[in-house]
Amino acid sequence: MSATPDTAERTGGCLCRKIRFKATGEPDYPHTCSCPHCKALSGGPMMAWVSFPLQGLIWTGEGGEPSWHYTWPDSKRGFCPTCGTQVCALDEGADDIALTFFTLDDPSNLIPVNQSFRGDAVSWLPQIPNTQHTTVA
Repeated sequence: MSATPDTAERTGGCLCRKIRFKATGEPDYPHTCSCPHCKALSGGPMMAWVSFPLQGLIWTGEGGEPSWHYTWPDSKRGFCPTCGTQVCALDEGADDIALTFFTLDDPSNLIPVNQSFRGDAVSWLPQIPNTQHTTVA
């Protein structure tokens, strides 16, 4: 079975290219987040995230996996110790890993479906519309 565009291998990494990855599997919940935590970590008005199955992630760069910093008791962020790029977030016991959108070499086919923490968003930037679809059983 060949990979579909939704499950094709994706590559990416940090600014200096020492931390590199390959991610396979279906991307889940592409979204932005405007929480105070993400704003402080990014130095910007929001961060953009997309999750992939943890079992489909391989660290491929000369730097190996990122350095980790716990930002919550059960959640850590991965960053490049050389250039400082925040690459990912990983909750303890999770089956998926959240990658920052723009560490992907080509995020062009991923469109955010929601914006978390709208109440904390800056007033001068339009919010991402909530386009999530729910089904009723």
